[in-house]
Amino acid sequence: MGVVLYGGAFDPPHLGHVAVADAARSRLGAEQLVVLVSERPAHREVHATAEDRLALARAAFPPDEVRLDPHPRTVELLRAKHFDDPVFVVGADQFRGFLDWSEPDEVLKRTRVAVATRPGFSPDELDGVLAQLSHPERVLFFEIRSSLTRQQRRTCAPASRPERHSTASSRRPSRA
Repeated sequence: MGVVLYGGAFDPPHLGHVAVADAARSRLGAEQLVVLVSERPAHREVHATAEDRLALARAAFPPDEVRLDPHPRTVELLRAKHFDDPVFVVGADQFRGFLDWSEPDEVLKRTRVAVATRPGFSPDELDGVLAQLSHPERVLFFEIRSSLTRQQRRTCAPASRPERHSTASSRRPSRA
């Protein structure tokens, strides 16, 4: 597998982002992710400065390479930079709106997209997106499972390294 990219506003990074990164490393076989903190995201307003979000992301993702991404849209980043066989990680909530991204089919020509799903997320919500893509075979799915204890979730205390129970599949999420 080539380079695994995980981009976002990270305003601020939270335990859900960390769980996605941990599952992506495990399920996609990457020792390290390239975490891309969007300097000026086109998809949402941010409250913290880019420098603060970058510092927070470095603290949240210590095993990974964390960079500031000056491109407001993913397709612009992929056109401007060369990555070796890239896979771009997104959460299922973001993928649900993938058709609204700038040039989603061009994004899929330039990178595979790995979608992190969580227990309870209906695969039916994603089937409609896949059906409208020119290259649905370039979309992979993997599940994240929380290994945080109930107390850790209440207090937002960082968990020790989450166990990696998830399984990866290609093309479509399971309907189990």
